[in-house]
Amino acid sequence: MSWQTRVIRGRYADSMRLMGIARGIRSTDGVEAAEVAMGTPANLEALAAMGAQVDAGPGDVVIAVNTSDDGVAAAALDAAEQGLVSLESAAGGAAEVAAPRTLTAAFTAQPGSNVALVSVPGEYATLEAHRALTSGMHVFLFSDHVSVEDEVELKLRGEAKDLLVMGPGCGTAMLGGIGLGFMNVVRRGPVGIVAAAGTGAQEAACLLEAAGTGVSQIIGVGGRDLSKDVGGIMFRQAMRMLAEDPATETLFLVSKPPSPEVVQTLGEAVPPGVRVVAAFVGWEGGPAPFEVHATLEDGAYAAAGVPAPERPAVPSDERWTRATGRNLLGLYSGGSLAHEALTILEPHMAIAGNVSHHPAPPGGHTVLDLGEEEYTRGRPHPMVDLAVRLEMLADAEADEALGCVLLDVVLGHGAHPDPAAELAPALARLAGRVPVIAHVCGTPGDPQDAGRQEAALRDAGVTVAPSNAAAARLAMRAVLGD
Repeated sequence: MSWQTRVIRGRYADSMRLMGIARGIRSTDGVEAAEVAMGTPANLEALAAMGAQVDAGPGDVVIAVNTSDDGVAAAALDAAEQGLVSLESAAGGAAEVAAPRTLTAAFTAQPGSNVALVSVPGEYATLEAHRALTSGMHVFLFSDHVSVEDEVELKLRGEAKDLLVMGPGCGTAMLGGIGLGFMNVVRRGPVGIVAAAGTGAQEAACLLEAAGTGVSQIIGVGGRDLSKDVGGIMFRQAMRMLAEDPATETLFLVSKPPSPEVVQTLGEAVPPGVRVVAAFVGWEGGPAPFEVHATLEDGAYAAAGVPAPERPAVPSDERWTRATGRNLLGLYSGGSLAHEALTILEPHMAIAGNVSHHPAPPGGHTVLDLGEEEYTRGRPHPMVDLAVRLEMLADAEADEALGCVLLDVVLGHGAHPDPAAELAPALARLAGRVPVIAHVCGTPGDPQDAGRQEAALRDAGVTVAPSNAAAARLAMRAVLGD
């Protein structure tokens, strides 16, 4: 196999759209691997680590295909380039009016705008976010690789201007019924979510939907906002705004483990009489100025004001009996969901992996967040591209010590168009000998249709749990015994 590349000079495209093109050409017969990305230093470094040397600039699109067949390579490169042309046609229609090439030009063309979505390489994202604030717009900062110092400066400036800075690395928001980033289709309702966790916000919204209530707004703030370094600047700003929103009756706060000291400052952001419920995954911070739960599941049902449903029973077939005493493998695309699973599992067993709070020997129980940088550098997020998870599932087939597989399937706008169909063959092979447990984070209204995804997984022999927490509890009982 060898890499063949093509550089399209002076052609910018959003990374999410480039990921979609790459996913399409990876499915071509004879293509071992493929990447389509902007020629930023980080992306070029990642390509070089894979063996593809490319001379490109950050304003160029790089197409790289790994195959032993020159004809296949040429066809795949042509298909990717045609995909770029199709994106431009879809975005602009007939080229009667040139699309703006800068944020300032776009705002001039559409002066009523009040939200700017920034998704450019991190080294340019801070400047674009400042420009948006200067224009009086809230910022949805999808970009990552923004320094903590720049994040604090942006958020202090946003706070001073009474504007939101959602991010960096903000993956999910819903403002005025419009979803930004990865977002599920949920009904409108009285619960407003502030989240320092992308898939945490998605799971929270989907659980509220399942509980029969709805969401007024979702304001993502980026995963570092409740750290000591950032100090909850934008969490407080978002809470104040939602407290003034007539459509919001309950504030639901969502985060992976936050700084307890920062949490204590959040109470001052809400006027007396406003109901606040929090799901701070793995919370051990003691007293807080509002009701706090340690799982997304418990927090969501409390916010909805309904009792949690009964926990699903452990199936009685022999696969589950054989699982006892063997190893658990958790493969997550959502970081918040991986942390929630760990919160449930770790008090009862030693867990290795990149979300574990305590060192554990390799070769035992493992839970991995495949959305972390070591798995996404130079390749799409696992909510979009299932390749890394499929490789790990294939490796697991030969693991005689394996007792149970646990995973999430995250749906919604921006996610893989049909994840169950792509995962099903690998999961079916494993489900023939060990319990495979999944939770579908999604709703019937999502483009992928949660009901259809769940049915496809069940057909593959997978046990589908109603929540991520329920899935983790089932897995624990499988390997430890009921």
